Amino acid sequence: MSRAVEALGQAESLDELLRLVRRHGSPSEVLRWLGRRIGADVAWIGRQGAVEAATAGFPRQVADELRDQVARLTHGRLAAATTQAGELEVHLEAFGAREPRPVLVTVSASPLPREAVLLASQAGGLVELLGRASEGDAGSRGYEAKAAQLRFAVLTALLAGDVTLARRMTTGDVPPLLNAERVRVHLLHCPPADRDRLARTYLDSSGYHGPGLMVNCPVFKEQLICPVAEDPELGGRFQQGEVLRRLVSENPGYALGVSRPHPLAATGEAYGEAVHALAVARNSPDRLAAYRGRPSLVHVLPRRAALAWARAYLEPLHDAPKPTVDVVRLAVTFTRSGVARLLHLSRTTVTAHCRRAEEALGIDLGEVRTRATLDLALSLSPLQPDPTDAVQPVAPPLGELLGTAPATAWAEPFLRPLHDTGHRGLYRTVEAWIDANTDAQRTASQVGLSRNTVRAHLRAAERLLNRDLLTTGSGIHDLVHALRVTTAHRAHPTDESGHRARWSPKHAAS
Repeated sequence: MSRAVEALGQAESLDELLRLVRRHGSPSEVLRWLGRRIGADVAWIGRQGAVEAATAGFPRQVADELRDQVARLTHGRLAAATTQAGELEVHLEAFGAREPRPVLVTVSASPLPREAVLLASQAGGLVELLGRASEGDAGSRGYEAKAAQLRFAVLTALLAGDVTLARRMTTGDVPPLLNAERVRVHLLHCPPADRDRLARTYLDSSGYHGPGLMVNCPVFKEQLICPVAEDPELGGRFQQGEVLRRLVSENPGYALGVSRPHPLAATGEAYGEAVHALAVARNSPDRLAAYRGRPSLVHVLPRRAALAWARAYLEPLHDAPKPTVDVVRLAVTFTRSGVARLLHLSRTTVTAHCRRAEEALGIDLGEVRTRATLDLALSLSPLQPDPTDAVQPVAPPLGELLGTAPATAWAEPFLRPLHDTGHRGLYRTVEAWIDANTDAQRTASQVGLSRNTVRAHLRAAERLLNRDLLTTGSGIHDLVHALRVTTAHRAHPTDESGHRARWSPKHAAS
């Protein structure tokens, strides 16, 4: 009868211990519970021989005095031992099969009864399992962090147009996205805390996201960059895209901008379109927009003359270190703190690179029109000349380049939505905003509106122009160029023969 009662009490103690582990899962909580149940002080000595958790009254000097015995247990020469430390009774037991093993130490004024030793052994086994679970969690988090870094590296290579480098980074386990012919970039706006959860939720066993990627934007904490394969056989457009659209419909704080399909090597261009589409989506009732804007000025200028101008403009940067050019290429579009986060540099280093470029070119990157000009030159410079152009042209002034018929044909339709009678005042606001170097407060003073009204006008202009104006600089630059072209057209109308007057050299600096 006494054995049955003892077994029942042991089972109840074990049930209580398991409930404690499920509620708290903390080794310290388990040791405190054990100490109260058996009337002893308890300590957990980890694999490195240090006390990792203990009850409040545990005499720490005991662990030091028994260092040799703990070492024999830790390295597998003993499984358990009982000894004296002065007038105290000490029981030690090692746990786990992997050396070095952790050790549970109980200290009491008198020898523990058999059932107390057994309960301590069961508690020690649970603490060891908790430790292994914690190590497993740490390993899993480490894997997730490394996988996220690899996904970011792959995306960075794609944004730079280097598909071969992206494939080499994957060390033979090539994700389906890198076998795609065409890609759309989906840019999801969501609370920053949701990004990691979403990336984990839709992760596949290979560490990617099926036929797409989900990568935290390092510049804007509310954005998740999601390039998705457009190829029907990969299923990207019909799976990942639908998932993202459903997330937007189910979450009022979300918005989604989607690019047009582009070749995989043009992922960077697709990302730029997604940025503009997201600006429209955030101002739309359904918080969803696909890019429908006109092409950038870069794609419509006369190729031969535009390349000649760009190369002449950038010639002073030829002797600058490549990192300077790389930093400045980003700094004309993103804030310097954003560039620092993107490239894992200090803001001071980014500023130093920008200053070097300013000195070489003789410009001030604090001026929006200057940034627009430099961005245009940098965007043109990688393009290849028309193979039919055998003669290298003389570089025209920028004003003459912007006075060409293709530039005018691009600029006037670009700005036309702002002249619509239903949107009175928008054109005046955005023009004043550029004149004020994109300072909303100065713009408000100039046009006689409140700062909030100016911001509302700019958000309306984003939707009408299909351009992002308030997040990155790319949409602002197109606006700058369009205003330059149309303002010059008004100042230099066509002559009597119907030809547009050529711009004079003084416009080259404007």
